[in-house]
Amino acid sequence: MAMTDHPSTGTGDHNLPVLTVGEISQALKRHVEGAFDHVRVRGEISGLRRATSGHIYFVLKDETAILKGVCWRGTAARLGIKPEDGMDVVVTGRLTTYPGRSEYQMVAEAMELAGEGALLKLLEDRRKRLAAEGLFDVDRKRPIPFLPEVIGVVTSPTGAVIRDILHRLADRFPRRVLLWPVAVQGNGAAEQIAVAIEGFSGLATSGPVPRPDVLIVARGGGSLEDLWAFNEEIVVRAAVASAIPLIAAVGHETDTTLIDFAADRRAPTPTAAAEMAVPVRADLIARMITLEARQVGAFNRVIEHGRTRVAGLARGLPQPGRLVEEARQRLDDWSDRLRQSLAVGIDRRRQRVAALAAGLVSPRRRIDLERSRVNAEARALSATVRARLNDCGRRLDHAGALLESYSYQRVLERGFVLATDSDGHAVTSARSLKPAMRLGLRFHDGEADVVVAEPGGKGGGRAAPGARRRKMAAGGDGQGTLL
Repeated sequence: MAMTDHPSTGTGDHNLPVLTVGEISQALKRHVEGAFDHVRVRGEISGLRRATSGHIYFVLKDETAILKGVCWRGTAARLGIKPEDGMDVVVTGRLTTYPGRSEYQMVAEAMELAGEGALLKLLEDRRKRLAAEGLFDVDRKRPIPFLPEVIGVVTSPTGAVIRDILHRLADRFPRRVLLWPVAVQGNGAAEQIAVAIEGFSGLATSGPVPRPDVLIVARGGGSLEDLWAFNEEIVVRAAVASAIPLIAAVGHETDTTLIDFAADRRAPTPTAAAEMAVPVRADLIARMITLEARQVGAFNRVIEHGRTRVAGLARGLPQPGRLVEEARQRLDDWSDRLRQSLAVGIDRRRQRVAALAAGLVSPRRRIDLERSRVNAEARALSATVRARLNDCGRRLDHAGALLESYSYQRVLERGFVLATDSDGHAVTSARSLKPAMRLGLRFHDGEADVVVAEPGGKGGGRAAPGARRRKMAAGGDGQGTLL
């Protein structure tokens, strides 16, 4: 339906149609996209934002205005630079509108730095930042092998650089060369160079493709924009992380890129890089010949000096025959002295043994003397034992007589009686007696049993009827009975 046929169009006092917001927005969108379908805009990037989808949103500004921009994900991957806030860039693309917010914006299709001054400022800022991380420190740089077996080259396969390197290597010292072809400028060049450096470092030492002993990253001369791939941070970090010593040969002698600071050694040109990688074979051969001649001459001088010294020493030595004769004479002399010494020594020892034997006492005589001494000692011991036994017998008899004199039996013989109770205990007091208590009386010549009549009485006790009387021992002293 035509815009003039919209049902909202009225026929009032004027001829202007009435449009909806969507209609005017689409009309403006078509007009802007038609009038500005391909433009180049210069400005400073601000408010850069990378969405999770991969799209990049940014704002271009100058002293008077701002312009919003967007770079879709597929285009962002092909940009020659990595946009950052503060960059002064020239954006190529088209203008469009965003009806949802009533905004116009630029869709970026390409982006480049605005002039060489902006590139140099970006390059200097990046150099300072990477240097602050220590990536360009001198103490981390490694020496280049003197004579590498395999050389890896990262460069374009179609340029003159690889031909110059191969030609120079063939002239100086032919070595095996491995080429990793890459793009050296344009979109994706930095990524290819970084992948090549990492790929060479990842090769196994004993694999089917040997790992190079040294790397050469090379490119011919060009403008700052042409060499920009070697200023990218991804290339610098790959050079720093390389496990193989790396020579950077980018541009001419006056060209300087960030990989020159990160490399282990910088060559002003690719040809100079080949010269740094290998020595001149002819010079090495000439040097080896010179060294060999010097070594042979030194050996000859040493041998001649030794021969002269030996001859001088030989003149100072005595004649071997005379030395043997003197030695033979000394041997004969020592043999005679040895025989005489042996005879004298044997005679002296024989005399000493005879003297010692004369001083020895006969064993039989010694035995007789000892036997006599033992017999004398035995007689003395026997007499001492008999005397001791007699003395002990007398002392024993005296002790027995004394003990006998202390016996209670002697007391009984003087007329005393020992009274005992039924348990055989001695009765020592009249108070312990009781009526009808049976007592035993022991005399010096027998025993008798009695019964107590009245304890404590003056008349004493009387014998119980039927009391047993012991027969008096024969040969008594005539003492009458007590009861």
